Amino acid sequence: MQREIEIPQSLSHLLSVVGPVWAQDVPGNVRKMVDHFTPLLAQCPKTGVEVTRGLAYGSDERQLLDVFTSDRSSSKPVVVFVHGGAFVDGHRDRSDEIYSNVLYYFARHGCVGINMEYRLAPKHPYPAGTQDVEKAIAWVRDHVSDFGGSPASIYLIGHSAGAAHAASYAYNCHRSSSKASQLRGLVVVSGRVRADNSPENPNARKVEAYYGSDSSLFENISPVSHVTSESVPTMVAFAEFENPLIDIYCLELAYRLSLAKRKAPRMVFARKHNHTSIIAHINTADDQLGREILAFIKDCETESLAE
Repeated sequence: MQREIEIPQSLSHLLSVVGPVWAQDVPGNVRKMVDHFTPLLAQCPKTGVEVTRGLAYGSDERQLLDVFTSDRSSSKPVVVFVHGGAFVDGHRDRSDEIYSNVLYYFARHGCVGINMEYRLAPKHPYPAGTQDVEKAIAWVRDHVSDFGGSPASIYLIGHSAGAAHAASYAYNCHRSSSKASQLRGLVVVSGRVRADNSPENPNARKVEAYYGSDSSLFENISPVSHVTSESVPTMVAFAEFENPLIDIYCLELAYRLSLAKRKAPRMVFARKHNHTSIIAHINTADDQLGREILAFIKDCETESLAE
């Protein structure tokens, strides 16, 4: 079996240097993380994982997904990953290794992984990203059994803006009806789950490109506003060093879930990590977040069997 790769001292040092000044140059620091994690992830375990790339779930050129599986014969939980990019940018292949690392990890640990792409603002404003998640989930339900996945056990993981789209779908924000999302679980990682164009938000103009500039509408279109006692089981994770306000919005989501469900959700505070490394480190030997997500999936599967 291919061994787990440790994060080298040089990269650990870079994380400690970049973290406290992360917000001073978010785009530049994101590039640093991608540039340093990509060669590391190239060495990380992939043996036994079959990847089928570029499957269309819609007619737009960005409505594509990749499937990662280690066994087509069983019926495994399915992890669907929605990448970030501040609503106007991003790609399911942020580099040759990022974000495939996320799906390799879950495929190696008994799941079918789906890496999806979606349409971007300003050409495709709200709720286009969420509609794409809905369409991709429909594709997964129809086809994932061909790859060894269970259409009844779908888990949605969203990072950053991708978490806004994922949570909007999971909490039915964009629907006029109360039709359930039929997910088994949702994982919000460093999610911009509240729309805002505050001066504190360096990505305010990008938020406006997707949601519009009328801030009076933001409360109703923010996923945190749609949490109820019936909301899908949710896990929340964020980094010690986040893009401004992201940590606050993740905590707000956890608080609202706690109030609604009368129980705190599973949470991870990724110490020493930043907004990018919290995702980029997955499939290395540092697997605290990965193990917590796998434990969340196991708990959800157990609860489903008990119903």
